[in-house]
Amino acid sequence: MDNDERLRRANHLLQDKLFKETLQTLEKDIKDTWYNSSIKDIETREQCWLSLRLLERIRTHLTSILETGEIAKRIKEYRI
Repeated sequence: MDNDERLRRANHLLQDKLFKETLQTLEKDIKDTWYNSSIKDIETREQCWLSLRLLERIRTHLTSILETGEIAKRIKEYRI
């Protein structure tokens, strides 16, 4: 997949209402599980923390693809 295609697909995902809704729903569900866990249920809370970090990494990765691709396009246009 070339850089333009990656940029286009990352942008599409970040703008997609269903994708955004899915990430928000998952985040809410994970936080609800975390907040409602017993103080003694360390394993569940740790799993929730890891899950929240993973969701953030997904968002960050897609945003990075988008931002890096836009910068690369601008540099390319500037050089031409």
